[in-house]
Amino acid sequence: MKLKHLLSVLLFTMTGASHAAPPAKQFFDNPVFSDARLSPSGRYVGLRVGNDATRDSLVIMATDTMKVVGSARIEREDIGMFRWLNDNRLVFTINDRTVAPGDMRYAPGLFAMDRDGGNLRRLAHRNEPDLQETGTIIKSRVQPWNTYLMGQEGPQDSDIVHVRRPIWREGTYERERTDLVKLNTSTGEATPVSRPGAAQGWLLDQKGEPRIMLQTQKGRAIIHYKDHGTGNWRQVADFNAYDPQDGFSPLGFIDDTHLLVESQEGGKSTLRKFDLATGKMDGNAVISMADYDFSGELIYSGNKLAGVHYLIDGRGTVWFDATLKTVQQDIDALLPATTNLVTPPRQPQTPWVLVESYSDRQPTTFLLYNTQSKKLSMLGSSHPDIQAADMGTLDPLKYKARDGLTIPAWLTLPKSGGKNLPMVVLVHGGPYLRGTEWRWEAESQFLASRGYAVLEPEFRGSTGYGGTLFSAGKKQWGLAMQDDIADAVKFAVAQGIADPKRICIMGGSYGGYATLMGLVKDHDLYQCGVASAAVTDIPLMFDSGAMVLSDMSEQYKKYGAPELIGDVEKDAQQFIATSPLKQAARIKRPLLLAHGTDDRRVPFVHFKKMRSALESNKADAEFVEYVSEGHGWTLLKNRLDFWTRVEKFLDKHIGAAAK
Repeated sequence: MKLKHLLSVLLFTMTGASHAAPPAKQFFDNPVFSDARLSPSGRYVGLRVGNDATRDSLVIMATDTMKVVGSARIEREDIGMFRWLNDNRLVFTINDRTVAPGDMRYAPGLFAMDRDGGNLRRLAHRNEPDLQETGTIIKSRVQPWNTYLMGQEGPQDSDIVHVRRPIWREGTYERERTDLVKLNTSTGEATPVSRPGAAQGWLLDQKGEPRIMLQTQKGRAIIHYKDHGTGNWRQVADFNAYDPQDGFSPLGFIDDTHLLVESQEGGKSTLRKFDLATGKMDGNAVISMADYDFSGELIYSGNKLAGVHYLIDGRGTVWFDATLKTVQQDIDALLPATTNLVTPPRQPQTPWVLVESYSDRQPTTFLLYNTQSKKLSMLGSSHPDIQAADMGTLDPLKYKARDGLTIPAWLTLPKSGGKNLPMVVLVHGGPYLRGTEWRWEAESQFLASRGYAVLEPEFRGSTGYGGTLFSAGKKQWGLAMQDDIADAVKFAVAQGIADPKRICIMGGSYGGYATLMGLVKDHDLYQCGVASAAVTDIPLMFDSGAMVLSDMSEQYKKYGAPELIGDVEKDAQQFIATSPLKQAARIKRPLLLAHGTDDRRVPFVHFKKMRSALESNKADAEFVEYVSEGHGWTLLKNRLDFWTRVEKFLDKHIGAAAK
């Protein structure tokens, strides 16, 4: 395919821009191409393809001819995760995108097939079988419903796959342990992996053998290693499970006795080498970022570690393989306007590599690149209807909080730019997570397409920007964390970005909490607020009532939350002052409050109590319940309903229709 034609297909040229704002469906529709994976040799590529009108299916193409050679489609179901086991066999899960979490009664299940779609075999049930099926299970060796794929791909050199088996305490969402099972996808034969205790996580070595087991006990993270020489498990580390500045996170192996880990060094996370024989960390970082914590994924090819995908303000790659480093440079020269993540085959026998390309204005597009002919071939785009010329620009910035701490933030401006704009402050959830990065995001781009500037502060407590920013957020819900958001607004006004009389605060989960607290504490800054799946009272997180099940683990409630959020008894007075529920009478600005009835992270009782309090105080509030939805909107119809409501709400209070 000629590059000129390719660029027009990828939709990141500036021609053909429409004058009307794109409809909400273009932003929030289910992706058309949602995943792509090369076979071990690179001779084939698997694609997950679908849209809101058709079920997600698995399509296999030959890379040399770009012709379909096989496919899988399950009636009334969608293909979920998939993996190559070898060049001929794949394994995949299924789900149902038409059913909300509260209505789901099935696990992902597990299937295996040959690349031509033949030899399809059910490996795991989707629910607990009844007694009449017992004999069939024994004969066919179908695994129980709680059988899940690992995040790792494995060695891709046999019909074997390692699968996770979570075990929950009866009547709760509390995970007691996660067993690991070695499963033959052709015969159905399964063998449990030995373990030295109750595992919470597993890591395979570069040969696909279980080598690391992670355990959590009384707030401590314990790491066990299966010795290559003796075959016995032994403990190699023990540290605070809820403090990223203590201990490390295993990522993958370099060789039989050396592990690459994320570890704190000099106030930020770096990629370092851990010697499993001595139990000591290498003194020099393998990769260290100037202003960011290291976060990334290891890339294996040709039976060795070839490189690392990392995240700073955006994604990039460090290549240890000189040939792949040159390949990256050639692709970047062809596609200079985008981030281009290159993934080689695990056991390359062809010149093909997979390219995932995107920018702040272009959704993810999948391509193949031939390292010999140096030509790109288009596979597909996640949101092909999105035109880059209609999108806004996303840029990082920094500002000073009132106590002098430097706070990172992100600013999305409408395609036409402008000054003194109506602005939405979009607060991320977590809160002990990173907010966003340089790429296309449906929410912020939808708001920008409606003429709003979108400001996303990485307030204290956010991860990814070093230990100082993270640690400053401990026990600061509604306090300094909230002040950081207010200071971001004042910065945007001072810079001439935002009209001080047309600012709305918005967010989900913790972002919903911050929205409500913003209306309580800084009501002079905001004309309105939009909160979804919002925490409305901190003690209610610890105890939602006997009839309500939360997926927040008892370990976190006992050891993590008191350190990060606060202690229910010791910090009782602080929790009253920083409770939107108990301070509901102070909310005087218009509010849109939405929640899913089957939310397990922030149970629906948060919404019900807050609605009652706001109604008692005759607040100007609109309430939306999404029946059977969980922590966010799974169903397309609900995403469209919510964002259509948001559009009308914002227009009324800070948009063109505002008085």
